[in-house]
Amino acid sequence: MRQVNRATWPDWFNAPVPGFGDPLARLAIVGLAPGLRGANRTGRPFTGDHAGLLLYDTLLALGLACGHYAEHAGDGLVLEDLFITNAVRCVPPGNRPTTAEIHACRPFLAASLAALPNLRVVLALGSIAHQSAVKALGGRLPKHRFAHAAVHRLPSGLLLVDSYHCSRLNQNTGVLTADMFRAVVARAHALATAHA
Repeated sequence: MRQVNRATWPDWFNAPVPGFGDPLARLAIVGLAPGLRGANRTGRPFTGDHAGLLLYDTLLALGLACGHYAEHAGDGLVLEDLFITNAVRCVPPGNRPTTAEIHACRPFLAASLAALPNLRVVLALGSIAHQSAVKALGGRLPKHRFAHAAVHRLPSGLLLVDSYHCSRLNQNTGVLTADMFRAVVARAHALATAHA
């Protein structure tokens, strides 16, 4: 898929998208995968697609980001006490990751989260991100079922908070509203910054 994308859009990023944010973050957000015309184009998670509009507006409003989001990686946006990554690092065919892609990318997700020494809370956007985060952090799925705004304590002591994905589809159908999303991000941030 990457080779096709590179041939079709040679000026785009078209590579595994690295995480973005504060390496000392207490909160991490795990999304699904780079969007074709979003992170696959820009090289930064949630940048350049519809989901990023709600995500970055919410982060700016809650003080988890500063600067200006301009839908490109060189906009100067800085994340505060927050790191963003994806369960799958490359844009999947048809915007739907295969089981093989999810499994192949899980070690990268685990390493990305393990590299955050102050991590306390992970916010998973959608059920695939939830499943990957649970497994990457040593949990078991039957014990930790996905539900919007659910909070799970994992064996490592980290907390996992679930949210519906901030996709255009979920926003357009009302599955996820801006108020719902702001509330769940604020809750995850409060848990991450609460005294142990």
